[in-house]
Amino acid sequence: MSEDNDLTLQTFRALVENADHKFARVRDVPAYGRVNQNHFFHKVFKAYTRLWKYQQENRAKLIQCGLKRWEIGEIASRIGQLYFGQYMRASETRFLVEAYVFYEAILSRRYFEGSEASSKDLGVRSKELRFYARFLLVSLILNRTEMVKHLMDRFVALVDDCKSNFRDTNFKEWKQVVQEIVRFTKADMGFSIRPMRYCATFDSHQASLPYVARFHAKRVLKFHDALLASYHRNEVKFAELTLDVYRMIQCLEWEPSGSFYQKRIVRPKENGDMIDHSGASGIIDMNLAADMTDPSIPSNPTKATLYRPSVTHVIAVRKTGVNNGGSSKYSRHKALSQSSDELNSGMSESLNNGKRESSCHHDNYLWFGSKGNSGSNNLYPGDLIPFTRKPLFLIIDSDNSHAFKAGYIITFKEEFQCICNGALLNFFINLSWNVDLSEDRVEELHGAERGETAAIFLSPLRPTFKNPADVNVHNGSQFTFFLTAPLSAFCQMIGLIPDESDTDVYNEAENIIANAFSEWEVILCSSTIMDLVWAQIITDPFLRRLILRFIFCRSVISFFCPPEESDLHLPLCLPHLPTYVAPNSEAVRSVVVQLAKHFDVADSFHFSNT
Repeated sequence: MSEDNDLTLQTFRALVENADHKFARVRDVPAYGRVNQNHFFHKVFKAYTRLWKYQQENRAKLIQCGLKRWEIGEIASRIGQLYFGQYMRASETRFLVEAYVFYEAILSRRYFEGSEASSKDLGVRSKELRFYARFLLVSLILNRTEMVKHLMDRFVALVDDCKSNFRDTNFKEWKQVVQEIVRFTKADMGFSIRPMRYCATFDSHQASLPYVARFHAKRVLKFHDALLASYHRNEVKFAELTLDVYRMIQCLEWEPSGSFYQKRIVRPKENGDMIDHSGASGIIDMNLAADMTDPSIPSNPTKATLYRPSVTHVIAVRKTGVNNGGSSKYSRHKALSQSSDELNSGMSESLNNGKRESSCHHDNYLWFGSKGNSGSNNLYPGDLIPFTRKPLFLIIDSDNSHAFKAGYIITFKEEFQCICNGALLNFFINLSWNVDLSEDRVEELHGAERGETAAIFLSPLRPTFKNPADVNVHNGSQFTFFLTAPLSAFCQMIGLIPDESDTDVYNEAENIIANAFSEWEVILCSSTIMDLVWAQIITDPFLRRLILRFIFCRSVISFFCPPEESDLHLPLCLPHLPTYVAPNSEAVRSVVVQLAKHFDVADSFHFSNT
């Protein structure tokens, strides 16, 4: 090895060590909290940019010094991991796409499959397994169905190959990952009729846009950021992404109107010739952001996700703020602590024959935990009261099965014409909590607010299906499904599985729903009796879409379930929405009738009882 080559290799190793050190510092930073981590992320991206550029410029010397292709793949994989982490923190789709670009390049250039020696190295194979798992997650969120199928085949084959070549190593965890992805894709199969992300083509209705634009309330609240959490021991998931969270993540983002999802890597040239990627080159563009930004859509609301959190974790995150750099006044922290302390100290509890007894009216709570009955696992309605000093929107989804719990806390920034920083509206969505939350029990919160009236959606206590035996109740919440993919949820409820051969049938059904939503938007925005709670959020596109889907869900279920079981199966809202959009109103009922006739399932509904 020449002295020059030796120096080049030493410099490369030093850059790798420096980048890895900075990577370790930010790898496990949570996507929420008061401490602003942007400075550290800027430094780690800068370190990897420098490393990437150096290996590009000196790859010939590095190859002579013994640089392996998997080492280039590992660097690219970490860059992809950084981009995905930034997406999870900022919810900017361009970061997700950039992660996809790096992962796709690793796959297409076979960085981890470059030599026989690499295939016999357990460390390298472990890196390759992690790469496939991460690429699968990115492809899932981007809805790259064909790539997901391809990656699944490669991933399964790789796990089998590792079990054959490394018989002394236990690959139980990787076999579990395979089972998770197979179960996840099977649960979501057949229900991707249209994008779950907010798409201007499908979700903006030209006929009603003037009414929405003219609608005026005393104050207007805009969706700003969200906390998504999940807790259910049997729920379908991949990594720490549950099916409900997966659907809600997309529901709370914009679908890009441009074509940059399909953007391919531009292969740079040297001396007029195309680069030969058979060596350890790794030419990937590190400056994709400008090319992948879609100027036609607003920024996505930021989201943070929690998987199987404790109650104290959820409350702590809410107190410190969801997005990076968020902060809260000390008085707000103090108020929350006092509320919880007063609530718990005022309770006299005892266990009798394994049952919990209490003289306090706060006997009902949301329970987090796999076993036991620890008070730290109980979230009481009173714990949320301090958050009602700002407008609070609750969506509570519970099947009362004591099987799964999931939740979302969403925050909105109040915007006025000449004010940049307004108050915060806390939008708290709880998916499938482990308790019976009837309307009477929610009254413990509703009416006890500390300044702002809470808006509340209550899911049915039980899902309802035409063929219950054909539906796995662990494959996501029916109510969440209606809020994120209403036609898919309707089809699941009546026992229909979308088929590619019936595309026209389902597109026409989507048009029926779209026309209905457009009409309901006009009704809502023309109403003079709509409660201020709904009036101040109706102009936000994400919130308006959730309200419209709630109206649709409530009406569909009201006609589908037996009248005597309506208390179990009907969703509720507080304060009440205008009667013009009640389930039995002509504008709403006619849509359900039309949709039922379209699928020739009218005999499954109880239209004659209204």
